[in-house]
Amino acid sequence: MDEMVVRAQAGDTQAFTALFEQHKGIVTRIAFRMLGPSADLDDIVQEVFLQVYRSLPSFRGQSKFTTWLHRVSVNVVLMSRRRAKSRPSYVQEEAGRHEPARGLGPDREVARGRRVEAFQRLLEKISEKKRTVFILHEIEGMSPADIAATVECPVLTVRTRLFYARREIAQLMRTEPSLEALLDGSSAPPVDAVDATRAKESDDT
Repeated sequence: MDEMVVRAQAGDTQAFTALFEQHKGIVTRIAFRMLGPSADLDDIVQEVFLQVYRSLPSFRGQSKFTTWLHRVSVNVVLMSRRRAKSRPSYVQEEAGRHEPARGLGPDREVARGRRVEAFQRLLEKISEKKRTVFILHEIEGMSPADIAATVECPVLTVRTRLFYARREIAQLMRTEPSLEALLDGSSAPPVDAVDATRAKESDDT
């Protein structure tokens, strides 16, 4: 087991702070990609690490710490989504609120912003289980085996959910003018469409 994790388990606050600083970018990125730019990411990240702090003594190293952290992050994000859905919404969130991409001209930035919003809308239209494995695999780059450990289901189930998620998203892209042109005739969303959700990459690493 990682020495920093062992020290944090023993109550070393400096070690826990070091874990927080090392991994907060990953947690922020997962929350952003699963919840979108309107989420209060700071609150989500704090809640994740509060859960990590409480649960760390029971972590036995049966999986990698990062896999376990992904699991905690996904669970907190999903609970946040469910709480948000149960509350009435009185104010429309500001449309197009996202981090600007560096090095893009105004026209390309506007176009990218539209893709971000459009792709986020598509992700909201597929089931929670399929959306989760799609984000973790296609956007986070996790392997099916690591995703299976994160969401606690068989690898075959992860692959099945991913297959149907790709197919549904490709079908939905045909209904979005800003994304339809990116389709190449395959059943999987093109890289450019997936990249549309990577808005905060430079700030989170």
